[in-house]
Amino acid sequence: MSPNGGRRRDEAGSALVELVWLGILLLVPLLWIVVSVFDVQRGAFGVESAARSAARAYALAPDDASGRERARAAARQALADQGLEDAPVDVAVDCGGFADCHSGTAVITVRVDSRVELPLMPDVLGGGAPSFALASSHTVPIGQYQEITR
Repeated sequence: MSPNGGRRRDEAGSALVELVWLGILLLVPLLWIVVSVFDVQRGAFGVESAARSAARAYALAPDDASGRERARAAARQALADQGLEDAPVDVAVDCGGFADCHSGTAVITVRVDSRVELPLMPDVLGGGAPSFALASSHTVPIGQYQEITR
């Protein structure tokens, strides 16, 4: 009998139940963080590869118009190779003030912007999946991949 006149409750096994619930409550957010970090890292690898591939494709193109098309296609393919087929991609090309990027000593800088949506976030908690912005740039001298005779 307890001092207040009631019977004592048997608490055997309650620590195990509390430990299991605490483990679940801590494990779920930790698992989400780990999965999110891996997705962001995959996106970072994809954007870096996309910028490098787009710069090479642009430099190998015969002219600026086809270079821009090839750069976008190369960036899209590089992101798809990392499993980011649906990720938005923006490819910007700058050739340091030259009117024709495929002439003389032009240096091409390609910047690729994208974003990765964080996984497993219900719409109830934020009105849509949160995203992480990613950007990368790669610079290539025009004569690195082909000979310029102009």
